[in-house]
Amino acid sequence: MERGSAVLSARLAEVFLNVPREPFVPVFYRRDEDRFTPWGRTDAEADAWLTQVYSDDSLITEVGGVHAEDAGPHGVTGVPTSSSTAPSLMADMLDALDVRHGASVLEIGTGSGYNAALLCQLAGADSVTTVDYSERLTTTARTRLAACGPAPTVRCADGAEGAPGDAPFDRIIATCSVRRIPAAWFDQCVPGGLMVVPLKGALAGGSLARLQKLPDGTAVGRILHTPAAFMPLLSGSREAPKIPESVTGGEQRTSKVSGSVLDDWTFSFFAQLHMSASTVREYHREPDGAHVTTLFDPVDDSYARIADRTPEPGATVVTSGRRDLWEPLEEAYEQWLTLHRPRREWFTVNATPDRQTVSYAAPDGRAWDWDL
Repeated sequence: MERGSAVLSARLAEVFLNVPREPFVPVFYRRDEDRFTPWGRTDAEADAWLTQVYSDDSLITEVGGVHAEDAGPHGVTGVPTSSSTAPSLMADMLDALDVRHGASVLEIGTGSGYNAALLCQLAGADSVTTVDYSERLTTTARTRLAACGPAPTVRCADGAEGAPGDAPFDRIIATCSVRRIPAAWFDQCVPGGLMVVPLKGALAGGSLARLQKLPDGTAVGRILHTPAAFMPLLSGSREAPKIPESVTGGEQRTSKVSGSVLDDWTFSFFAQLHMSASTVREYHREPDGAHVTTLFDPVDDSYARIADRTPEPGATVVTSGRRDLWEPLEEAYEQWLTLHRPRREWFTVNATPDRQTVSYAAPDGRAWDWDL
């Protein structure tokens, strides 16, 4: 069966047909420029609302920690912090997870509870554990899952720690992104078990890794073809580093490469491999259309501002600190073009709790490894 961009097996298609989405997203946000307004089902807009619920779109359910059901009619501003994933992406991930009935499953990121409901249909509710950092989300999801039938175990916990009291698991799936796979997930996955994990750092174009745990504790696998910009795993401190608005005494140079290349999801996956895990990014467009990217690494206070030289090609780069943060990304872009823009699904992942690498082997036998 085909649903949007996902081709589903008969079993997975049956699950999506038999688990309704609307009980888990009775209210979600509509975006109007920089404001998010809650939208629930009403008699006047029932058809439009239901059409949106069953569209192949992600539905934002929380912004800045404020659930759509708790927001006033005028909405909120801020950054989305929870959503119901686009069904085609959910289907790709569940297909990769290859859940069999009776298999023990851990989901990191309960969210609305809709994905947990699908997992219950695939594995059996008694075999599913789902965890989320937010007590508001887990409490609501627990109630809605119970109302829809046999319910899984729902825990409010730090997802980086997994669910040690319910381990081990045959399958682990994360619906939030991580730069590196937490050690607890390795420990709680059985040998031969599968993990489907969104890998993402500072850039928008994240990736999905499908890994199998080997008897020696290593997890190996491939990057899936589907880009995935999941919200980051909430663990420990939530305070994000602040990027300086400007610096004094920086060095200026020109670059052939615009910062806008980082907006290309086909490249940003590759670019991320060349950035330190602590580097953060902001970007915007000036009134004249010029693209401006700012990179900052709080570990050593390295800073780079890359601004288009509109209407001339290239960019003006201002750097300060110990490292030129833009230089490795310039080199990465040239390498990516030289390799003929390799697709993400041509890369493999080899991971242990201590070292996690992404590898690419060219047809001519050359190979490269990058640490996550």
